[in-house]
Amino acid sequence: MAPVLCLFLAVFLTVSSSNAQGPPSPGFSPTSRVSAVTFDQGFRNLWGPQHQKLDQSSLTIWLDKSSGSGFKSLRSYQSGYFGAAIKLQPGYTAGVITSFYLSNNQEHPGNHDEIDIEFLGTTPDKPYTLQTNVYIRGSGDRNIIGREIKFHLWFDPTKDFHNYAILWNPSEIIFFVDDVPIRRYPRKSDATFPMRPMWVYGSIWDASSWATENGRYKADYNFQPFVGRYTNFRVSGCTADSPVSCRPPSASPSGSGSLSRQQVFAMNWVQRNYLVYDYCHDPKRDRTQIPEC
Repeated sequence: MAPVLCLFLAVFLTVSSSNAQGPPSPGFSPTSRVSAVTFDQGFRNLWGPQHQKLDQSSLTIWLDKSSGSGFKSLRSYQSGYFGAAIKLQPGYTAGVITSFYLSNNQEHPGNHDEIDIEFLGTTPDKPYTLQTNVYIRGSGDRNIIGREIKFHLWFDPTKDFHNYAILWNPSEIIFFVDDVPIRRYPRKSDATFPMRPMWVYGSIWDASSWATENGRYKADYNFQPFVGRYTNFRVSGCTADSPVSCRPPSASPSGSGSLSRQQVFAMNWVQRNYLVYDYCHDPKRDRTQIPEC
């Protein structure tokens, strides 16, 4: 039994060590191919200006009982690479959403498109959840059809800044964390893919009704202010008025737009180890509303 036990422990420690080190290298850094822009070069305040502070290249926004805050890109895009380094607040953040996303909700109220990176607030004993989501002609009027896939992270997002990004091109949407692809959403039909121009947004706000364990834990303003920090903004793509010949940045070293085998391997590792919810595998979802599954 001793040799078998030793072998088991060796395998266990190897797996644990591998997980602790994070995902395998994707072998390519899309972030390095896109120049950083300052906040003023790419964005403006959208709401809650008194809850927003710009310090050189770093933007801080916060939520308290009086208000949250949000920002919006200066231009709209029909494809591109959109990223930022974000640092989250530790401690009790239940009910609070810190986000970075694409949307055209102001231009198409009632049937807007959206591509989300959202950090769902948490209690101190549990990890943050990163929610990725895609809406196609949906709104908040009970007709919204979300395509949520949620992850835990292989690091503590409150300890340091990490890069989070969305690459949206005419054939697919890819979500990245520190250049590791974590989710790929392919265009399977026009009806299940966003194609209208969108703006880039970021915000922090109170979503107590659903954000943390389906609303079980609410925002507690005894812990205010709730703070989100952003830096290293990267925005590059085809604007709404770009010529047809415009091509967004590539997700892979080949330049073809498709992920390399090494990138797919890293993405599969993340999904095996850190995926905690996939809408396609939720038995409570109406399958007629998510035909791409």
